[in-house]
Amino acid sequence: MAIETSGWYARLDQECPDRARQIETWLDSWELATVQGQPIAATLPNFWPTLPAGLLSNPGSVLDNLLARHEAESDGRSPRGIYATPPGFADAILYDELGQGRSLAKEPPATISLMALPPSFRTFARQLNDGITTDGALEADDPQDESSTKTGIPLPFSDPCVGAGLFVERMLRIHNERLANLEESERKQDCLRLLEGLQLADSSDIAVETARRRILVVLGRLGIVDLIGDGDKSTIGRSEAVTILDSNVRCFDVLRGEWPWVSKPMLMVSKPPWLRIKDRFRGNPDGSKLRKELSRELREFRSPDGEIRFSAIRGNVNLYRLFIERSLQLTEPGGRVRLIVPESVLREKSSAPIRKLLVTCNEWDSVWSFPEGSDFLFGGAQGVSVLGVVVGGETEVLTSFGPLRNSDLVEKRGVGKESPFIELERGPWSIWTDTSWAVPKMPRDNRLRNETMRAIGSLADKPRLIEAGAWIDPGGRSIRVRTGEVDQKTQGEKISDWRDDCSDNPLVRAAHVKFVDGAVSLIHPFFRQSASSASGMKNAGFIGDSRFSRSPRIACKAMTGPNMKRRLAWFVIPAGCALDNSLSFLDLPEQIVERLVDEYGEIEAGLASLVKYLNSRDLNLWSVAWSANNNVNNYEIETLPFAPIVTNEQIE
Repeated sequence: MAIETSGWYARLDQECPDRARQIETWLDSWELATVQGQPIAATLPNFWPTLPAGLLSNPGSVLDNLLARHEAESDGRSPRGIYATPPGFADAILYDELGQGRSLAKEPPATISLMALPPSFRTFARQLNDGITTDGALEADDPQDESSTKTGIPLPFSDPCVGAGLFVERMLRIHNERLANLEESERKQDCLRLLEGLQLADSSDIAVETARRRILVVLGRLGIVDLIGDGDKSTIGRSEAVTILDSNVRCFDVLRGEWPWVSKPMLMVSKPPWLRIKDRFRGNPDGSKLRKELSRELREFRSPDGEIRFSAIRGNVNLYRLFIERSLQLTEPGGRVRLIVPESVLREKSSAPIRKLLVTCNEWDSVWSFPEGSDFLFGGAQGVSVLGVVVGGETEVLTSFGPLRNSDLVEKRGVGKESPFIELERGPWSIWTDTSWAVPKMPRDNRLRNETMRAIGSLADKPRLIEAGAWIDPGGRSIRVRTGEVDQKTQGEKISDWRDDCSDNPLVRAAHVKFVDGAVSLIHPFFRQSASSASGMKNAGFIGDSRFSRSPRIACKAMTGPNMKRRLAWFVIPAGCALDNSLSFLDLPEQIVERLVDEYGEIEAGLASLVKYLNSRDLNLWSVAWSANNNVNNYEIETLPFAPIVTNEQIE
């Protein structure tokens, strides 16, 4: 089905290469089909390719993809591989957030005083307790408060990256389901209240116009808006709906602009752009200049009160991190934020300031984790997480659901009760992560899950590998983690293919390192003639010189992949061997080398003992749990827990 639908988009590009025109035509056809009561396929232009069955059922999903492809092209990125958020995923988030199926790690208490809740949620709680029947429909005599609709949607409702309007459409459908038992006039008034409580924004003119038209068409399909008339006692007239949408769906830069509405959102649900600033403006001839200017402006941007707007910027700026911080600033204290962001935000070092902000200044109560390779979202190419935050306060317990997959999403509920989860209590959690508030990547298997928790608990308070004075060298300089010294791109003239009579220094690459049955094997032809192959002998020699190759050393290979069982494979590499930059190694201070020689008699035996620990099961479980993505950065190795070694027996 995926191949069929992707082929349709490719054929559409051939027939209509203007992607803005594609969006406009699709919206025109969708509205006409709604007015005439026909499927959209009947109103599309004749020259468009035949719509496959997989795209007939949800015109909004096609619109999301059309806009995503347009925005990718406008940034200079390839539209290939661009995926929009699935409607079912948006539904799961909204149903979970709106109380129909909040994902709870354990059963809540039988009773709770409404006075213990924030004022803005008391009315919502009463509606849930008294006004919603078993099938989700609302009782007609339910009391009303201006802070929410009769269906329990907190107002204002916001999406600061509205795109093509996916979340608004799905929320409108949920709202319509819950209005079943209301009188026509009450239904109309509640729909007006909801529309007037929308706060939707985007920096793209095309996205804003697309969202406005989509919302209007969906309202027409739901029987809420009269698309060709002035409405009546049960429906809203087209002109009135257009006026409201023009006011409440606005085009402006949320990151650098000021919020144009007087009130702040009580519920914000969004998927901010996953885009590094260095990937913006790729198709622009002045792209380099524009990227530098944008990066500098965002780092130095100040709000009207003179405060730096983005305090959590670090490293290569990715826009989704800025939107996390900005969303927390815009939402009313006590209101809730749900954001779809990359799963790497849970562990990567550059996101540590954002996590600290979530934990120390807000109540970060839940996160859903869909790891890469789960074949769930965006083609499975990148892990996905959903953050759930109450703005203000501080975090005491974070419930982390994961690893999740498609089957864990329950229709009209959210995440199922049988989904795996852990509860991270603030005290132990801070020790586990040295207050970086990283969220561990847990295995799904319950036995392995418990084993991982045990390993984390036993290693969390141990000194880190690079800590000076905490390892086998008390008071000396720390260990350095370095990348292999040979770069094939810049030193290609010094690299040679291996021959049987080769006198060059062996060049060990990642391809020469295998981890099989709990042991590391070097299959470089210099070490194992019987394992020589054409691929193993290619680029296996080095005629250059390196000061690091004069002594034996400990090196490691990163084992990457979404379903990896081992993160790092450690081995001892003899003196005289050069390392490709696809591998890393430990640069040991002289004092540590001397200590190892004194303890083990020779440096090779000492290094072998250390490698045995580095390849241990517990340390591997630790490495996998805290891995942020496929790349293994040096800081990940530097922070490995490593207890001080005193005797040979202790290392065993």
